[in-house]
Amino acid sequence: MADAYEMLGVAKNYMGCAADTEAHINEALRLSPRDTSSFRWMNTAGFSKLLIAADAEAAVWFARGIEANRNYPLLHFGYAAALALLGRLDEAQVAAKAGLALDPGFTIRRVKSAPVIGEAAFVTGIKRFIKGLHIAGVPEG
Repeated sequence: MADAYEMLGVAKNYMGCAADTEAHINEALRLSPRDTSSFRWMNTAGFSKLLIAADAEAAVWFARGIEANRNYPLLHFGYAAALALLGRLDEAQVAAKAGLALDPGFTIRRVKSAPVIGEAAFVTGIKRFIKGLHIAGVPEG
Protein backbone atom coordinates (compact mmCIF):
# COMPACT_ATOMS: atom_id res chain seq x y z
CA MET A 1 0.00 0.00 0.00
CA ALA A 2 2.95 2.34 -0.54
CA ASP A 3 0.98 4.18 -3.24
CA ALA A 4 -1.64 5.04 -0.63
CA TYR A 5 0.97 6.99 1.33
CA GLU A 6 1.83 8.97 -1.79
CA MET A 7 -1.85 9.74 -2.30
CA LEU A 8 -2.03 10.97 1.31
CA GLY A 9 0.82 13.32 0.42
CA VAL A 10 -1.04 14.56 -2.64
CA ALA A 11 -4.13 15.19 -0.52
CA LYS A 12 -2.05 17.10 2.03
CA ASN A 13 -0.81 19.35 -0.78
CA TYR A 14 -4.36 20.19 -1.86
CA MET A 15 -5.41 20.72 1.75
CA GLY A 16 -2.72 23.37 2.22
CA CYS A 17 -0.67 21.08 4.46
CA ALA A 18 2.25 20.46 2.10
CA ALA A 19 4.71 20.45 5.01
CA ASP A 20 3.19 17.09 6.02
CA THR A 21 3.73 15.44 2.63
CA GLU A 22 7.37 14.44 3.00
CA ALA A 23 6.59 12.09 5.91
CA HIS A 24 4.08 10.21 3.76
CA ILE A 25 6.53 9.93 0.87
CA ASN A 26 9.27 8.69 3.17
CA GLU A 27 6.87 6.04 4.49
CA ALA A 28 6.06 4.94 0.93
CA LEU A 29 9.78 4.67 0.19
CA ARG A 30 10.35 2.73 3.43
CA LEU A 31 7.59 0.26 2.56
CA SER A 32 8.68 -0.20 -1.04
CA PRO A 33 12.23 1.14 -1.57
CA ARG A 34 12.62 -0.34 -5.05
CA ASP A 35 9.13 0.44 -6.27
CA THR A 36 8.92 1.32 -9.95
CA SER A 37 6.52 4.15 -9.00
CA SER A 38 8.97 5.83 -6.64
CA PHE A 39 9.81 8.54 -9.18
CA ARG A 40 6.17 9.76 -8.95
CA TRP A 41 6.41 9.83 -5.17
CA MET A 42 9.58 11.91 -5.39
CA ASN A 43 7.80 14.27 -7.77
CA THR A 44 5.02 14.69 -5.19
CA ALA A 45 7.58 15.41 -2.46
CA GLY A 46 9.40 17.92 -4.66
CA PHE A 47 6.18 19.65 -5.56
CA SER A 48 5.17 19.84 -1.89
CA LYS A 49 8.46 21.56 -1.14
CA LEU A 50 7.82 24.07 -3.93
CA LEU A 51 4.42 24.78 -2.40
CA ILE A 52 6.02 25.81 0.90
CA ALA A 53 8.93 27.71 -0.70
CA ALA A 54 11.51 25.12 0.38
CA ASP A 55 13.09 25.33 -3.06
CA ALA A 56 16.47 23.78 -2.21
CA GLU A 57 14.71 20.73 -0.75
CA ALA A 58 12.41 20.64 -3.78
CA ALA A 59 15.42 20.57 -6.09
CA VAL A 60 16.88 17.62 -4.15
CA TRP A 61 13.63 15.62 -4.42
CA PHE A 62 13.24 16.37 -8.13
CA ALA A 63 16.88 15.44 -8.83
CA ARG A 64 16.39 12.19 -6.92
CA GLY A 65 13.27 11.48 -8.98
CA ILE A 66 15.15 12.16 -12.21
CA GLU A 67 17.77 9.62 -11.13
CA ALA A 68 14.94 7.09 -10.68
CA ASN A 69 13.31 7.89 -14.05
CA ARG A 70 14.84 10.33 -16.51
CA ASN A 71 11.84 9.95 -18.84
CA TYR A 72 9.19 11.59 -16.63
CA PRO A 73 8.93 15.18 -17.89
CA LEU A 74 7.18 16.61 -14.82
CA LEU A 75 10.29 15.92 -12.74
CA HIS A 76 12.36 18.02 -15.12
CA PHE A 77 9.84 20.87 -15.07
CA GLY A 78 9.63 20.80 -11.28
CA TYR A 79 13.42 20.74 -11.09
CA ALA A 80 13.61 23.66 -13.52
CA ALA A 81 11.13 25.68 -11.45
CA ALA A 82 12.95 24.97 -8.18
CA LEU A 83 16.34 25.86 -9.66
CA ALA A 84 14.96 29.04 -11.20
CA LEU A 85 13.44 30.12 -7.90
CA LEU A 86 16.84 29.51 -6.30
CA GLY A 87 18.43 31.83 -8.87
CA ARG A 88 20.32 29.00 -10.59
CA LEU A 89 19.18 30.13 -14.04
CA ASP A 90 21.63 28.22 -16.25
CA GLU A 91 20.80 24.91 -14.57
CA ALA A 92 17.09 25.75 -14.65
CA GLN A 93 17.20 26.32 -18.39
CA VAL A 94 18.97 22.99 -18.93
CA ALA A 95 16.30 21.22 -16.86
CA ALA A 96 13.50 22.98 -18.75
CA LYS A 97 15.04 21.92 -22.07
CA ALA A 98 15.26 18.31 -20.84
CA GLY A 99 11.57 18.42 -19.94
CA LEU A 100 10.66 19.95 -23.29
CA ALA A 101 12.64 17.26 -25.11
CA LEU A 102 10.37 14.70 -23.43
CA ASP A 103 7.16 16.74 -23.75
CA PRO A 104 7.50 19.36 -26.51
CA GLY A 105 3.89 20.49 -26.04
CA PHE A 106 4.36 21.50 -22.42
CA THR A 107 3.64 25.20 -21.89
CA ILE A 108 2.86 27.56 -19.06
CA ARG A 109 -0.55 28.08 -20.65
CA ARG A 110 -1.21 24.36 -20.28
CA VAL A 111 -0.38 24.55 -16.57
CA LYS A 112 -2.57 27.62 -16.15
CA SER A 113 -5.47 25.94 -17.99
CA ALA A 114 -5.70 23.13 -15.44
CA PRO A 115 -8.30 23.85 -12.77
CA VAL A 116 -6.65 24.80 -9.49
CA ILE A 117 -8.82 23.57 -6.66
CA GLY A 118 -7.52 23.55 -3.13
CA GLU A 119 -6.73 25.65 -0.13
CA ALA A 120 -5.21 29.12 -0.56
CA ALA A 121 -1.72 27.80 0.24
CA PHE A 122 -2.01 25.31 -2.64
CA VAL A 123 -3.15 28.01 -5.08
CA THR A 124 -0.28 30.25 -3.97
CA GLY A 125 2.14 27.36 -4.46
CA ILE A 126 0.89 26.76 -8.00
CA LYS A 127 1.60 30.42 -8.74
CA ARG A 128 5.16 29.95 -7.44
CA PHE A 129 5.56 26.89 -9.70
CA ILE A 130 4.38 28.92 -12.70
CA LYS A 131 6.75 31.76 -11.79
CA GLY A 132 9.63 29.28 -11.65
CA LEU A 133 8.69 27.81 -15.01
CA HIS A 134 8.59 31.28 -16.51
CA ILE A 135 12.03 32.17 -15.11
CA ALA A 136 13.40 28.84 -16.40
CA GLY A 137 12.30 29.68 -19.92
CA VAL A 138 9.39 27.29 -20.40
CA PRO A 139 7.32 28.63 -23.30
CA GLU A 140 4.20 30.60 -22.44
CA GLY A 141 2.26 28.80 -25.08
